Amino acid sequence: MKMVKSTLALLTTASLLGLGGLAHAGATLDAVKSKGFVQCGISDGLPGFSYADAKGKYLGIDVDVCHAIAAAVFGDASKVKFSPLTAKERFTALQSGEIDVLSRNTTWTSSRDSAMGLNFTGVTYYDGQGFLINKKLGVSSAKELDGATVCVQAGTTTELNLSDYFRSNSLKYTPITYDTSDESAKSLESGRCDVLTSDQSQLYAQRIKLAAPDEYVVLPEVISKEPLGPAVRQGDEEWFDIVRWSLFAMLNAEELGIDSKNVEATAKSTKNPDIARLLGAEGEYGKDLKLPKDWAVQIIKQVGNYAEIFERNVGKGSELKIERGLNALWNNGGLQYAPPVR
Repeated sequence: MKMVKSTLALLTTASLLGLGGLAHAGATLDAVKSKGFVQCGISDGLPGFSYADAKGKYLGIDVDVCHAIAAAVFGDASKVKFSPLTAKERFTALQSGEIDVLSRNTTWTSSRDSAMGLNFTGVTYYDGQGFLINKKLGVSSAKELDGATVCVQAGTTTELNLSDYFRSNSLKYTPITYDTSDESAKSLESGRCDVLTSDQSQLYAQRIKLAAPDEYVVLPEVISKEPLGPAVRQGDEEWFDIVRWSLFAMLNAEELGIDSKNVEATAKSTKNPDIARLLGAEGEYGKDLKLPKDWAVQIIKQVGNYAEIFERNVGKGSELKIERGLNALWNNGGLQYAPPVR
């Protein structure tokens, strides 16, 4: 999800944080190693991205990004502690140093990447805002929603996108805001609102949690660009690089045909220079990142390549059954692309 703050609020936050908001800048890796784990901010419950199963184990794409960082730093993907955060809480938690990285279906925007003191490290999932309705409403397009009551999560850019879309199409609507996505979905299910709007990935996730998911449908319109990805505090390029290249390692692995099953054998036998550099068989690229030589091997072995984390969490191996679409690799019709290790 995505948070909106006025310019005044941003300035107020910055002044309150002062230098304290960047207290850990330049020292995050040392702090992480000292405490022995990565503190990762995630969603407070979004299937496919970050949620707790019946045993309390956190699962999802965003969760796997956190595990990948831990695998790179410690050689142990389990060395992560999770902080479930609401949309309102997430940025303050990162700014204040409560968490080391925010991996919480958060949209990369210009204001967040500048005025809020954050840096986005990449895109884990290309998304866009859509609409979920009950089929009995008899609507097949968002342009038929004139006069609708719309549930929307507070403190997100979803509210602004909703207003822009209805205004530009000369439609009227009544918004009902909630603090959490679960509250919004329950309101749709109870009939208090006609439609629920959010990122399409979140709509698919909320749909499977409804009592009768087959009675609901996501409309075809996508009304915004929502590149979702991890964020870190500004001022610590060392930590920024580690988080960024943990994602890039999984993307490059998929492109090069390396997965969790073949990575160890490939690292020992490869004659491909691109693979050799990625897996530490050639060069000192781990050292450049202040990571062990086999940092990428540990990520791929313990967490998987990008295809593996996509398919098991939101793709064909999950309940969501979301197609790769824009999240396919660049050489397969999608947008996912990682620079080479060299």
